[in-house]
Amino acid sequence: MRTLDDLLDVGVAGRRILVRSDLNVPLGTGEHGARAVADDGRIRASLPVLEKLLDHGARVLVTAHLGRPKGAPDPQYSLAPVADRLAQLLGRPVEFALDTVGESARLLADGLEDGQLLLLENVRFNAGETAKDDAQRFDFARQLAALTGGEDGGGAFVEDAFGAVHRKHASVFDVATLLPHYCGDLVRDELQVLSTLTGHPARPYVVVLGGSKVSDKLAVIESLLPKVDRLLVGGGMCFTFLAAQGHGVGDSLLERDQVDTCRTLLESAGEKIVLPTDIVVSDDIANDAVTEVVAADAIPAGRKGLDIGPQSVAEFGAALDGAQTVFWNGPMGVFEVAPFAAGTKGVAEAVAATPGLSVVGGGDSAAAVRALGLDETGFGHISTGGGASLEFLEGKELPGVTVLEAH
Repeated sequence: MRTLDDLLDVGVAGRRILVRSDLNVPLGTGEHGARAVADDGRIRASLPVLEKLLDHGARVLVTAHLGRPKGAPDPQYSLAPVADRLAQLLGRPVEFALDTVGESARLLADGLEDGQLLLLENVRFNAGETAKDDAQRFDFARQLAALTGGEDGGGAFVEDAFGAVHRKHASVFDVATLLPHYCGDLVRDELQVLSTLTGHPARPYVVVLGGSKVSDKLAVIESLLPKVDRLLVGGGMCFTFLAAQGHGVGDSLLERDQVDTCRTLLESAGEKIVLPTDIVVSDDIANDAVTEVVAADAIPAGRKGLDIGPQSVAEFGAALDGAQTVFWNGPMGVFEVAPFAAGTKGVAEAVAATPGLSVVGGGDSAAAVRALGLDETGFGHISTGGGASLEFLEGKELPGVTVLEAH
């Protein structure tokens, strides 16, 4: 597929270039009660492509989504706070359109000069972005492409939102069929790293999976089990595995309809699957919660398992010691609440300490790295796409990638 460097070789000065970025970041409350970006990791990851284009004189239009609005404007999902943070990080002004393809977008796009950037409002404010109907989705894509002046007007499209490439959405898939299209550096790098995990990874190869539900990770477990040396399971999903071993799990998260599946995996995978041996339990998910560490096979009735215990952290760390390839996706507990953060932090530190390639699979794992104050440079690669990275590892087709392969 054609890359950003190919586009720069052709020349972008004076041309309007539409870039799909992943700016789907958590918002919080900033100064004076205004909404502000709480974690700018994805914005920072988007900067290199934007800076390259701007430095080469392109007139850059950025599309992105935030959250899950219902196909209509919703102030709580506005990208306005993202525009402010993007301007701070770029160190240059960012124009912000109050709509996606309406009057504000058209006027600001027409007024762009070389080296200027315009961020359009949340593309999911338009029902055409996520429409199941191909014609409706294509019509919205056509309006987005028109903001660049179209192919005849020098317009081009750069896909740099890896976190969205598993969606067949207008700003990800359809617009690439209307304009000359190129793969951004972020997407290129993500694909290269994840291809290492599915190809011939250096061994030992250890995968760490957490998060809430086995059902969310079942396909990737089945895909990776034949390839890995160890699969470490924590987070809420571990309780379904523990139940499959015949243990009581109290009031912990449990997917009863997945117990038989987990039992089959445990029977077929031999010693590859490593489960926690101790659990942090409590009655409440609160910063002042009273906690207790219990054996994984002795969780009291009526209590919730909310993190893996210190013995499990040590055992997971031992399994990771010396690993040449590591993939980690999903927290070990409710890391956002202080009493249940130690498991995720301990395992993350062990992942970072491995001598080989360590890949953090985006989503909550990447958020945990930043929320827990860990050094991001300790990891080989922190993905920006949780769902996209999992689907890639499952072997699924990613629409936003396959469309780039068609010229």
